[in-house]
Amino acid sequence: QVQLVESGGGLVQAGGSLRLSCAASGLYIMGWFRQAPGKEREFVAAIHWSGGRTRYADSVKGRFTISRDNAKNTVYLQMNSLEPEDTAVYYCAAGLRVMGITRNNYDYWGQGTQVTVSS
Repeated sequence: QVQLVESGGGLVQAGGSLRLSCAASGLYIMGWFRQAPGKEREFVAAIHWSGGRTRYADSVKGRFTISRDNAKNTVYLQMNSLEPEDTAVYYCAAGLRVMGITRNNYDYWGQGTQVTVSS
């Protein structure tokens, strides 16, 4: 069973930065999704297990950066220029097949970490 443990969420003012971490129990394609109250869970970013390819949602391009340290089996999401619209629970996900942007591309999920951006 794959275990994913997220950390790094919190409260930040608009324009600020946060870095989320996700520790995994192996090497997988990794993604970050987020879910705001009353909304569907949406794709944020993904990274290939090699670290050589990444994908981003248009809403976060240029502001968020996904990276990984395979020696630590950890994936990071650096979030800069945060906006109130980024407020959501952020979920780490691991997949075995495709670096996709939909939930069904990922097989394992973390418990989520809350990010709140105040205006």
